[in-house]
Amino acid sequence: MNEVSSRTISPLALSTTLGDGATHELLDVRTPGEYASAHVPGAKLLPLNELKVEDYLAAHKPGCPIYVVCQAGMRAAKAVEQFKAAGCNDCVLVEGGTEAWINAGLPVHRGTKSPMPLMRQVQIVVGSLAAIGSVLALYVNIWFVALPFLLGCGLLFSGVTGTCGMAFMLAKMPWNRQIDRCSQCCA
Repeated sequence: MNEVSSRTISPLALSTTLGDGATHELLDVRTPGEYASAHVPGAKLLPLNELKVEDYLAAHKPGCPIYVVCQAGMRAAKAVEQFKAAGCNDCVLVEGGTEAWINAGLPVHRGTKSPMPLMRQVQIVVGSLAAIGSVLALYVNIWFVALPFLLGCGLLFSGVTGTCGMAFMLAKMPWNRQIDRCSQCCA
């Protein structure tokens, strides 16, 4: 069995660990839409923006590893930090997230219908608003240039911090909250 104290685990090592019959928890902190499109078999969905560490730990068996996965690792790392801050030493980050799991050729559960990927939605919204703001600045009032400027600042902040406020807002939209039947198979 892999050492839980290492705090990270590769998808291949996790696959072996999940198959050895030991008690564990596998937590997916992505959005419901991302989870529905493809997820690691046995992963329980709990989006990062809905994670209440104290509530989760109240039902957690101490000593049982909690493997945390997201799309590429950023959100899972934030969740692990929250667990760590709450005094939980049982959290293990899945390196590279679901992307690395899929790239390793490991099995995933895929939904039949999923929304457009969240970051693509962000790109469409930001691009549309920036174009509209630019056109309005040219033809209506120069002060509309503030819109693309603010969007650029938001993208800069998102890139530097790894946190995207627009992605969090879009994740709460009804089309991103629907989970199809397959996505509930492991929850």
